[in-house]
Amino acid sequence: MSPDSIVAALQLERIHKAFGSFVALQSIDLAIHPGEMVCFVGPSGCGKTTLLRVIAGLEAQTSGRVIQNGRDVSHAPPAARDYGIVFQSYALFPNLTIAANIAYGLVNRRKGRAEIAARVAELLALVGLPDAGPKYPGQLSGGQQQRIALARALATAPSLLLLDEPLSALDAKVRERLRGEIRALQRRLKVTTIMVTHDQEEALSMSDRVVVMRHGAIEQIGSPQDVYERPATPFVADFLGKVNVLQGVAVGAGRYRVGQADLELPVDGFAVGDPVRIYLRPEDRHIEGDLTQLPNRLSGRVDHIEYLGTVCMAEVACAQLGQPMVVSMSLNQLHDLGIREGGDLTFALRTDRVRVFGEPAAR
Repeated sequence: MSPDSIVAALQLERIHKAFGSFVALQSIDLAIHPGEMVCFVGPSGCGKTTLLRVIAGLEAQTSGRVIQNGRDVSHAPPAARDYGIVFQSYALFPNLTIAANIAYGLVNRRKGRAEIAARVAELLALVGLPDAGPKYPGQLSGGQQQRIALARALATAPSLLLLDEPLSALDAKVRERLRGEIRALQRRLKVTTIMVTHDQEEALSMSDRVVVMRHGAIEQIGSPQDVYERPATPFVADFLGKVNVLQGVAVGAGRYRVGQADLELPVDGFAVGDPVRIYLRPEDRHIEGDLTQLPNRLSGRVDHIEYLGTVCMAEVACAQLGQPMVVSMSLNQLHDLGIREGGDLTFALRTDRVRVFGEPAAR
């Protein structure tokens, strides 16, 4: 069977949503494949949660279609759509035991008592809490409650799992552990999953594809590597991860003037004199070995070092550029090369991942 003949697990066609004069979503087109995990990411107010609510039927789109497994559910109520959902707040019933919380959807579907008990036990084992059934939500930690919320969402074996910022209320250590557990579980069950998150690290580490949103529209869709290394727009380049933005002018034949520096970059297509912005990640540099034969060699004074444990960020004042550059390095490189605040650092730009975008001339 060719990929083109596979029915999408979810198809969004020209989804538009307006609240009065405010447009929350504009012409969203997206196909999600069976078994895929997709993350919606973007700044607050970009429309990612509204889009998830439209998919769930909790919000009615102004226009457009939602098609799930070949069935048009655009106007179907939430109960008629085949999905499980996990909210940021967990939304567990505090007066019900953990077992009863997980069983809630199965009871509503009038499943038999033995079938429900077996399914609850299976799910408790699946999320690593086999003995939690008799307890109440208030007796569990936040991370444990989130696992139970996930188990409840999976209880009816939905074809689609929706996660609405499920880890944002947890502390960093628990969040990091749970994101690995959720991703491993999703892969094992092969359940099509959509997760909304504002956390870029979550989106990049957990998803098969990332949907970057801005002002109610999709800026870019791609694998985590695509959107990070090959951002399609200045917004995506600036939003995902840390980035240096160098303002310069094209001087022709893939050369750009930034301050007093003449940079040779593998990007062309700009007319001489065009103002540009050059986007480079802090890791896009060479700092070890013989740099004398490399193009785009720069040097400057290290004004500040941001210590992040295994990675350090050095802010380097480059007189040639007329603006500072942030250069990342490992902790070992920091020590081995004797890099310190107030000292000098020579480095060469690694340009294989550089992005150059034009910008309108100042009026």
